[in-house]
Amino acid sequence: MLLDRYEDQGLLFNRNFKEKPSARHTAYRGELVLQEGEMADAAGRRKPPQAVLRDVVALAADEGMVMLAGVLDDIRQLPLLVERFGADLAPGARICLFVPNAHTSAKVVLGTQVYWIFALAEGMVWTELCDMLALEKSDFKGQSAAEKVETLYQALIAYRPQLEELGLDCMLANATQTRRETRGAL
Repeated sequence: MLLDRYEDQGLLFNRNFKEKPSARHTAYRGELVLQEGEMADAAGRRKPPQAVLRDVVALAADEGMVMLAGVLDDIRQLPLLVERFGADLAPGARICLFVPNAHTSAKVVLGTQVYWIFALAEGMVWTELCDMLALEKSDFKGQSAAEKVETLYQALIAYRPQLEELGLDCMLANATQTRRETRGAL
């Protein structure tokens, strides 16, 4: 299965869970490595990744990744994501990326895939997706963590955000200086 392969390759990072909510799907929450860290020693251990897709909510099936959502620290990392995971995206996959330095929210089409880019400097992916899809706690009542991801995906299938279509070059050229705001214990 796709996520097992990622795990074997060391691409799952800060893993929250990887579970099968159904016979068809495997759900994942955590981070995905976009760019690996340098080799730390002769034993093959690596330093921490240089770039990751943060706060990932993903659902994989036999045909590939059917849903991928997460935070890119910089819009310039989108080509890294496409290079690393683009071939594993199923046709019609739902891809929602929250990017703090995107100058605007937009639909970006790369090849046959549509990437929904949302300009967002703070917030959590799960919360933002639930708000966008008008999902409430009652929609997830009694479900496991993996089943909740599958429920989110089912709602995302019918979701059609009203976003202007922009090219990747336009998104890269107009990147802002905004950085992700983090909160919590210091």
